[in-house]
Amino acid sequence: MQTRDTISLLRAARMIFWDFDGVIKDSVEAKSEGFERLFQPYGTDLANRVRQHHEAHGGMSRFEKIPVYLGWAGEPATRAQVQEFCERFSEMVLQAVIDSPWVPGVREYLQAQHSQQRFVLLSATPQEEIHGILRTLDIARCFDRIIGAPAKKATAMAEALQCLPCAPENALMIGDSESDLAAAQMNGVAFLLRSTSINQALQARYTGPAFRDLADD
Repeated sequence: MQTRDTISLLRAARMIFWDFDGVIKDSVEAKSEGFERLFQPYGTDLANRVRQHHEAHGGMSRFEKIPVYLGWAGEPATRAQVQEFCERFSEMVLQAVIDSPWVPGVREYLQAQHSQQRFVLLSATPQEEIHGILRTLDIARCFDRIIGAPAKKATAMAEALQCLPCAPENALMIGDSESDLAAAQMNGVAFLLRSTSINQALQARYTGPAFRDLADD
């Protein structure tokens, strides 16, 4: 889509659900590198497998991914072990996520339109962490609700539609992963795909509207 067509699609929605990684910030790579480093002690093959799985399952929280990866590494996925790995992962990636490039035009759109539309942030990042990131970036005020893990995106979307309220046909979900698309479909909400180098398999199957950035043509 041309940028002006994407902007028109965005402005037509009363409520927009935003993913964060890959949609507001180009931060998927930072998290890919974090997972790879976290499991590098278990060998390069396993670290590569972890990276590939992470990139193929965007929108799946670290609370779900790390037990899987611990199993591959032959480690017990106890609550304490999972918590330790989650904390180490957060320490590795937090500043890198904050420092990641903005998706061009997105910050400007959020700042210009948040008083005209309802914006809801849906992220697989833990709730407290995504709140902190948005405050550091000075865009927390742009969102009516900020919802992170362990909440499921589809459930969180349904609750937001009911509580704010907004009819599904007047809402739009902007995402870059299968889980974002699935959440929108489960709630009868239109979907806009942010195309990246990582989600090419999804792009090949997806036939709806898509964009790369919101920068002026």
